[in-house]
Amino acid sequence: MEKRPFNELGLSPELLKAVDKMGFEEASPIQTAVIPHGLAGKDVVGQSATGSGKTAAFAIPAIEKVDVKLRAVQVLVLCPTRELAVQVAEEFGKLAFFKKGLMEVPIYGGQSYERQFRALHAGAQVVIGTPGRVMDHMARGTLKLDALKVVVLDEADRMLDMGFRDDIEHILKAVPEQRQCLFFSATMPRAIQDLIKRYTRDPAWVRIEAHAQNAPQVEQIYFEVDRRSKIELLTRLVDYHDFRYGIIFCSTKIMVDELDEHLHARGYSTDRLHGDITQAQRTRVMDKFRRRGFEFLVATDVAARGLDVDDLEVVFNFDLPNDAEDYTHRVGRTGRAGRKGMAFTFVAGRELYKLQNMIHYGRLKIRRENIPSMDEVEEARGNVFFERLRATLEEKKFKSHDEMFGRLMEQGHTSTDIASALIHLLQGQEAEAAKPAKAAPTKTKAERIAANEAPKTVSSGGPVSRPAAAGREASPPTITEHPKGFSSGDRFAAQKRSFDRKPRTGREPGFTTVSFNVGRAQLITPADLVGKIAGVTRLPANVVGAIDIHEEHTLVDVATEHAELVMAKLAGIRIKNQSLKPALVPPAANY
Repeated sequence: MEKRPFNELGLSPELLKAVDKMGFEEASPIQTAVIPHGLAGKDVVGQSATGSGKTAAFAIPAIEKVDVKLRAVQVLVLCPTRELAVQVAEEFGKLAFFKKGLMEVPIYGGQSYERQFRALHAGAQVVIGTPGRVMDHMARGTLKLDALKVVVLDEADRMLDMGFRDDIEHILKAVPEQRQCLFFSATMPRAIQDLIKRYTRDPAWVRIEAHAQNAPQVEQIYFEVDRRSKIELLTRLVDYHDFRYGIIFCSTKIMVDELDEHLHARGYSTDRLHGDITQAQRTRVMDKFRRRGFEFLVATDVAARGLDVDDLEVVFNFDLPNDAEDYTHRVGRTGRAGRKGMAFTFVAGRELYKLQNMIHYGRLKIRRENIPSMDEVEEARGNVFFERLRATLEEKKFKSHDEMFGRLMEQGHTSTDIASALIHLLQGQEAEAAKPAKAAPTKTKAERIAANEAPKTVSSGGPVSRPAAAGREASPPTITEHPKGFSSGDRFAAQKRSFDRKPRTGREPGFTTVSFNVGRAQLITPADLVGKIAGVTRLPANVVGAIDIHEEHTLVDVATEHAELVMAKLAGIRIKNQSLKPALVPPAANY
């Protein structure tokens, strides 16, 4: 489909100035096709993937139709998630920058009603919201649609998947009969076609072909890997390619929490995003991620659509997405705005057949690769160091140390030996920074009994991939390299064991005992509890003392100063499919 300059699409001077201010010169195919129909007042059905520019395709004609003198809702945009609603509202704000008097407001669950009441009362002409909160305001009488001119359904297929069909129909029945309707959807199942037939009049159909949805700027690779070895593969790929900015997608909230904890324990800078995260925390996480305040966002598909992050280096599908469309939306987070990107997908067992069906259905171009060995990872690290050194020499952005070199050469050292020694020292410092704390000498069984200690498990292997993330206490687990390569699940078990705590031998000074309603019956291990406490509270692991696991409950000694925080943060958090109910154990209690 052809592209045209924005100045050939019949836009007002205010919109052309806004588009120019945003740095756009040429409309994307979906914009080129939709905007003229939208300006002409015709109903439109658009089928295209994320990242194609469809937000501007419906926002531009909608803004052109707003009468700024009329302080009433004239444009309503329905979105499946709060994240997408916020992004669309931001896009409206940028495009309407020079159209003085136009006001837009996102309305969604999790945000203060008062703020939304004030914006609606002030006469916002554009409302972008999720179906549930829109219906809520309609029922309260705070959202009136009498003056509505344009209604847009963005990501219509996802809204139906999320169970919003009845809500959508309720809203569409309430809008004026004489209004323009624009549907946008990545797929066109029968339910979407039924809505289109009932609520549009002779719509113009615009479709971006499937091959155009395949993120051509993204190099796509998949690996067959045992489930227990996915974390090791993930960290190897990050180190091998020296990635510093990306998203890791998981299929469940529990997996997001666990992976976030494990990556922090290995020294990677990460944060998480899923449906149980409060709206305020989501906003903080995304603001920090956009500023590159941490390296990797671990997320469920709540982050697959509607996140305005354009310069990601990589996307990891830690868990296989549900279908080809979800895959496209995930991968579409990278390789945007003409940049190159990479996407890695991990498949285990029968998931391979599912991936093959997705490739066939979605016309995806994903190639299979072998898992890099530890030797290849080390070689890649050496190459990265070499390139950094070469770039520093070429840019000459370093202080001269000729006097020191002269003194060393006077003592008989050659220049190549001096340079080699410096590189050895530099690489040694990096490895030392990444090493776990040195283990104490192993005691005999008799010495442990005398000291009233439990046997300790020590894991072995190569160095941890990088130093601990700022603000986190490093944890020392490493994975032993299997002599035949990357096939043993025992390494993941070794990492879990490295979190082990000694059994409870009585309350320690400065600690308070907290009882949790999980135990051996739920296959709970000390690693599960330590990881969950550290991950949820963001406290260092040393706030947890002795742990005593019983059949139906577990006693955990927690630093007294943090006990209330631990109980408050973990209340209701799920572990092993069980909702936690922490309770304080009185000092005199006998378990």
